[in-house]
Amino acid sequence: MASMPTLSETSVEGLHEPLSPVLEKRLRRAVLDHTATEHRRSFLALVHLGIPGGKEVAHAHREDEPTDHWLRTDIIHSMRRRVGVPDPIVWLTRPAEAKPEAIGAVGLEVEDVDLRWLAAARAAFREIGSPLTYVVVARNAWIDPRSGLSRRWKRLRYRND
Repeated sequence: MASMPTLSETSVEGLHEPLSPVLEKRLRRAVLDHTATEHRRSFLALVHLGIPGGKEVAHAHREDEPTDHWLRTDIIHSMRRRVGVPDPIVWLTRPAEAKPEAIGAVGLEVEDVDLRWLAAARAAFREIGSPLTYVVVARNAWIDPRSGLSRRWKRLRYRND
C-alpha cells in the first residue's frame, strides 16, 4: 500500500510559506514576463506550463470555444508532454490588475476561469502522480487560488540574480 504524500509547498492544498527561493524567483518571473509582454487591457486568458523565463508552452482560453473538464485536462497533459521539463509550474495569465482596495491579500479576485483550469491541472497532475504548482498571474501580482497565498509588487523590474 502506497503511503500518502506529505504536505509540501506544492501540496494539493496549494502553496504555503515559506516558499523555496527557486520557486519564489520563478513565480516573480512569471509576473515580470507577463507585465513586460502584455500591454493590452483586454486579451485572452493564457494557460502556461513550464518554467517561467525558461521553456514553456501556452494555450489560449477562448470563452466562445466549448471545453469541458476532460478536454482541459487533456490539454494540460499535452502541454506537459510538449514542454518536457521536470517539475513544471502551471500559471494562468488573464486581464486583471491587483488593486490595494480590492478584496484579497493582493487585491486579485479568483474567477471561474481560474478554477476551471485549476481543476484540469489538478486532475492531470494527480493522474501522473506529480505535485502541482498553480497560480493566477496578473500585471503586478500572483495568487494561488487554493491557499490564497499571494505576492504583489508596486514596481517590478528585471534584476540580475
